[in-house]
Amino acid sequence: MTDSNTRVAAAGPAAPAALAGPAALAALAPATLGLLAAWAVHDLEEVAAMTRWSRTRVPVLRARHPRVPDRVWRRLEEMDSREFAAAVAVMGVVVAAAAADGYRTGGRSAFYQSALDGFGLHGLVHLAQAAVTRGYTPGVVTSPLVVVPFTLWARGRLRRAGVLRPTRPRDLARGLGLAAAATVASHTVARRIRRAPAAPWRRTPGRDRPPVVPPAGSAR
Repeated sequence: MTDSNTRVAAAGPAAPAALAGPAALAALAPATLGLLAAWAVHDLEEVAAMTRWSRTRVPVLRARHPRVPDRVWRRLEEMDSREFAAAVAVMGVVVAAAAADGYRTGGRSAFYQSALDGFGLHGLVHLAQAAVTRGYTPGVVTSPLVVVPFTLWARGRLRRAGVLRPTRPRDLARGLGLAAAATVASHTVARRIRRAPAAPWRRTPGRDRPPVVPPAGSAR
């Protein structure tokens, strides 16, 4: 018995056991489902500011950074509020799926943890963009107030629960890649929705409507 106690003491304190069951889901809900809430606060800022920012700041940035391909500036100028809102909605589906998977697995989900890492890195990208452009960019206010603090706090909760996966450079790259891929996909879907042709009777009000077929047996 003495030898066993000596070996346990020498090994140091045991790692915290991973939470399991309903208690884990409730304990980690602020960290898992909270990802969707934090993302919503952040993207509300982007939705509110993007249209005006692209109209007033893009011409200034285009003149200040002539080496940036012109198609980048044109893309920002062409994006209207409806397209950006649609892109945000598509991204919301991705974030909601990641948060739900994190909740379902008690924070263990690799998808959720990659999304959480990507969310935090996305906030750092916003700060870098603001530094490079020397001014406000949509999302830069909530990045240091919500995005980065929430990510660090949630990772701390996962670590204390014993479910945080090891963070290696490739894991951070995967999180950032997930965020970038989801952003590109959401804007691609939003662009296709905006460019989808409308039905003829919607394009020309009052004309070219589909024929109205009277019910069978109706009086003529």
